[in-house]
Amino acid sequence: MQGLGNNSADYASLQLTLQGEYGVPTVVAKVSRVDWLRNAAGLLDPSYWSGTLKPRPVLDWYLKRVDDAVQEAKAIAQGDETLSLIGHSAGGWLARVYMEEFGVSDISLLLTLGTPHLPPPKGIPGVIDQTRGLLYYVEEHCRKAVFTPQLKYVCVAGRRNLCRYIKGTKLVGNTEEQQVGPVVPVTDEVLAADVVNSTTNPTFRARFVGQGYKQVCGRADVWGDGVVPEESAHLEGALNITLDGVYHSPIGSSDDSQRPWYGSPGIIEQWVHHLLH
Repeated sequence: MQGLGNNSADYASLQLTLQGEYGVPTVVAKVSRVDWLRNAAGLLDPSYWSGTLKPRPVLDWYLKRVDDAVQEAKAIAQGDETLSLIGHSAGGWLARVYMEEFGVSDISLLLTLGTPHLPPPKGIPGVIDQTRGLLYYVEEHCRKAVFTPQLKYVCVAGRRNLCRYIKGTKLVGNTEEQQVGPVVPVTDEVLAADVVNSTTNPTFRARFVGQGYKQVCGRADVWGDGVVPEESAHLEGALNITLDGVYHSPIGSSDDSQRPWYGSPGIIEQWVHHLLH
């Protein structure tokens, strides 16, 4: 399941590796980048502006694409086994919405990669819930994570500790509340461009990434994968894993040796055994 703004092609290499190297038949939900513009319908919903947005109906189109992929996977399996859902980034918590709405009878594993599962804490200056209430809905209404023989939640986080994104830092001074000016969203495209620009001051990069972390978990000086803090990518009750040296997104990851993401071959081998049951 795609992260926000990602399309099906972003996961072609991941799909090829799972099928070719490990013999895991894999279906990717059919989503294009243009499809995400459908979410603009949420702007017409008063709950968007009050921060109490619900997944349906604004995300019905996405859930339908996921269900189409699930039905295709079930046809391939021919009823011989249960299915595993893999959700990258926002696709992980959207998978939880799917499981709540469509049931879990055919699902034995939810594996999330760099998913911001937890809503940001309320009442912190400078923090805006970028999901406009969706993550609060997930926390309140979706089933809790478990790790049982029947259904397993495995949550994989990334922690950059060797290269550029060692740790986020506060924007200025000793307190995050000193932030001045609008918050700039930390997108995969921005991060990819920043990695290429080797002249960018490392301290500035850490502060820039830190402000992205702050929007997710309420703090800037935390570890993460460059987009999602480690603490937000884990769920109580799940099997929680942290992998060192992992970037958040396939965007900008043409060289897996220099910029591995969760779906790079060397990283897949660290979590793929959860699919091989």
